[in-house]
Order: sequence, then structure tokens, then C-alpha cells
Amino acid sequence: MNDDAKQVLTSQQVNDQAPVGWREVNGMLCTRLITNDFDQSLRLVDEIATAADEANHHPDIDLRYGWVGLRMVSHDVGGITSRDIQLAGVISRLADDREVEHAPQVPTAMTVGINTADPDRIRDFWSALTGHAPAPHDSTSLPSPDGQLPEIWFQVTDEPGVGGPFHLDVYVPHDVAQERVDAVVAAGGQLVTDEYAPAWWVLADADGNRACVCTWQPHN
Repeated sequence: MNDDAKQVLTSQQVNDQAPVGWREVNGMLCTRLITNDFDQSLRLVDEIATAADEANHHPDIDLRYGWVGLRMVSHDVGGITSRDIQLAGVISRLADDREVEHAPQVPTAMTVGINTADPDRIRDFWSALTGHAPAPHDSTSLPSPDGQLPEIWFQVTDEPGVGGPFHLDVYVPHDVAQERVDAVVAAGGQLVTDEYAPAWWVLADADGNRACVCTWQPHN
């Protein structure tokens, strides 16, 4: 494997190079493929698995009736690389051959933020409760052990109760973020601040519980 294949791409490079129908969501290259039924989903997954084996690069696959969800990242370097872009192109061609459409606006990811003045004081509690193991060399993160549950992270603050002790970070494709924010506000939410948009918007419900809508884009 050459050095270029191990080079982590910037989010802007991912956006520029990704095939049509793919989006970066929370550091992963994602899409959803809409199928007619479970059988078509299964046959498509079989073809994707064969292509992944040939490339020696494997996506996370969510197989459902009527759709197939895909997420990719190069785990050996901790980011999206040209290997992910190339395999996404192969998968897109397989989808086109089967006349399967992408739904790139659908994939989302979620993390749970816990406000605290001292992560060391509470980390072991949350690790024991959820089964999340501490991240190496990162005292503020508890990644999901198998990717099935949201990551837990500790936001260090001198005012842990401000906005509630918890908040959700919801990562969405960058081109639907404003629509999501508008929908939250229309549903009775309050826009606390858009100071950091389009990287993230801080919102609150009627009880003051906070959440963020997040994208890969840098803040203004």
C-alpha cells in the first residue's frame, strides 16, 4: 500500500472527491441505498461484500428490508482516505447496475455529551454502565465498543449544569443541516446560538434541554 492510500483526506477533499450520493457524517463516508425488498438488499450486499474482499477494504453494512446502509472509514489511519472514495465508487456502480437509488440525505450519527468539571471522576461509572471502553490517549471519550451505540464524550466545563447535564450531538449531511435546524425550531425548539454554524447549531427544547445539529463543515 502506497503512502497516498494512507493519507487522511480533509473533509473538504472528501466532499470534493466523493461519488454522487455519498456524504461525510461524523467522520465516516456514508450513504443509504433504497431497494425494493429484502431479497434485493441481500443480493446487493453479496455483491458489495465481494467487491470489498477484492479491495481488501470493508464497509460497515446495515442490511434491512428496503434499504442498505453503508459507512466507511480507514481504521488503520483513523480517517477517510482514497481507499474509501474508491470503494464508494465501486459500490455506486453496483447500485447503478441494479437501478438502486442513493438516499444520501438520510444517514445520521449521534453522540452523547456529558457536561462535567472532572471527567476522571465519572468516566469509570459510565464505562461500567454502558460497556464503553475508554479511548486510548483520550480521557474525554468513551467510544462504542462495536459501533452499535452512540459514543459518549465528556465536555469539560466549570458549569456542568448549564443547559442540562447531558446533550445530544446529531450529525447530519451538511446539505440538510439547515433544514433539520428549521424543523426543530418549527417543532417548538429554541435556537440557542448559530455562532458556530455551519459546523454546529445549539438548540434547546421547551424545558431547556440542549442538543446540537452538527456537520463536517468548519464554523464561521
